[in-house]
Amino acid sequence: MSTTALVISQAEERMKKTLVQLQREFQSIRTGRANPSILDRVEVDYYGTATLLKSLANISTPDGRSLLIQAYDKSCLKEIEQAIHKSDLGLTPTTDGAVIRINIPQPTEERRKEMVKVVKKYGEEARIALRNIRRDAADELKKLKGTQVSEDELKREEEHLQKVVDKYAKEIDKHVHDKETEVMAV
Repeated sequence: MSTTALVISQAEERMKKTLVQLQREFQSIRTGRANPSILDRVEVDYYGTATLLKSLANISTPDGRSLLIQAYDKSCLKEIEQAIHKSDLGLTPTTDGAVIRINIPQPTEERRKEMVKVVKKYGEEARIALRNIRRDAADELKKLKGTQVSEDELKREEEHLQKVVDKYAKEIDKHVHDKETEVMAV
């Protein structure tokens, strides 16, 4: 594998990771359906340490409109409930002493529009990451100019890099559009 191909393949690998990260962030956005992944980023103050909720409890969906949280350590139910209240998810947990239940209300039109803004923000962050990856790869290619790569070959490789970036930008746009449609569906 040539040095330029290696630079482009490393850039493409970073772009794939950016896309995976975007999809992970989209899972945490609440739509009208119950999905345990909306609680993925909720951190609980567990004995003075910020701990992810998913490592403290089993989260399941008994039906399409609610979540059931069963803490491994029953003594931390109050902290889990407080962490869910503090999160920006707009959820109201109820505790019956052994488990926490969360009913997922149908989001209002205003809330759906707010979530679309968040979706667009995540999409823009992913596009910025792509541009940074492209810039880094282009800088690496330019360092090779003259020593290992001719100017014509450098031009071809930069065009190839741009095609790879365009492919991932379209993929990001598709994911953003799909998530916006999902969020706005009633």
